[in-house]
Amino acid sequence: MTHYEERLDKDLTEIRGHVATMAGMVETMVSNAMQALQSGDTALAAETVISDHAVNRMMRSIDDMCHRFIAVHLPSAGHMRLISSVIRANIELERVGDYAVTISREALQFSEPPSGSMAEELGRVAKDTITMLQQAIQALNNLDAGLARSTMVLEEKMEHNLDVVYAELMANPDRDAVKYLLAVFAVFTQLKRVADQAKNLCEEAVFAATGETKAPKTYDVLFVDNDNSCLSQMATAIAGNNYPGSGVFASAGKEPAAVLNTTMVAFLKGHGISLEGESPKALNPAPEALSLHHVIISLEGPVSDYFENIPFHTTPLAWDVGSISDSGDAQEVSRQLEEAYREIALRVRDLMETLRGEDAP
Repeated sequence: MTHYEERLDKDLTEIRGHVATMAGMVETMVSNAMQALQSGDTALAAETVISDHAVNRMMRSIDDMCHRFIAVHLPSAGHMRLISSVIRANIELERVGDYAVTISREALQFSEPPSGSMAEELGRVAKDTITMLQQAIQALNNLDAGLARSTMVLEEKMEHNLDVVYAELMANPDRDAVKYLLAVFAVFTQLKRVADQAKNLCEEAVFAATGETKAPKTYDVLFVDNDNSCLSQMATAIAGNNYPGSGVFASAGKEPAAVLNTTMVAFLKGHGISLEGESPKALNPAPEALSLHHVIISLEGPVSDYFENIPFHTTPLAWDVGSISDSGDAQEVSRQLEEAYREIALRVRDLMETLRGEDAP
């Protein structure tokens, strides 16, 4: 094997390894999304939504690797066919991740998990879907055409399953209303997909005309607690100080205190963070205000304790970072503040690296 062939083989192996990693991430997302939906595990649902950002970064990385491979090796025949398939599979895997996010967001909207016959049908369809996805990924990783062909046959069974589900929905006494809602929702879904693709076309037009790539996304994060005098203010200050280029951070409380916790203010000042000019603020439960936040994080109890309804595209998280005593000796309060500070800093780091990557500014 020549040096060129060794380099080509090495680059191909690296690309296929990244695709296998991304496929595993996507498969986990779908499994977790369905588990969250069927069990009512809102924490797992939120975790699945957040994990999609790592999948999106992996997709962009694979896309870059494929285009570099083409530029460097000018592949032909089988190698070009493989790279073309990888580019398309990369996009398709990313979309599967998006579907897992949608399922997870639906799970966050449910007051309780699905039950009865519909839950049974949902479990059956989910099991078949995940099996098909697993086999498709195996076929892709191993370039197994036989397994791929046999797996494609499962899609016909899936279509039959969905027809059964639709028939059961139509058996509902109020089937006209159900049918109308399903039809309207389907139209909205397709319109949203058209809008998404239109945005993608605009980004490609800008890149083709100017060479400018899509700017990294900035995330709007709201921290909440009961009175917005201590923990939520601390979290906002830490996030804003450590990741000023990655997010817009704010905080609010259910029943805002008159002033900030003076011990906490002094503590943060000792860590080089000033809260001068800050004061406790009240929550704004208006849907149009909540929908501006990509993530809402509660530092005291679940987010549902603060808002009756969470917007579909807003991810609720609950962080247990301890509590700060209202009274007690100064040494104990200082210890509690230090522990809360460290825990919040670690969680903020994990969140922002998940959303923006390890080099999050």
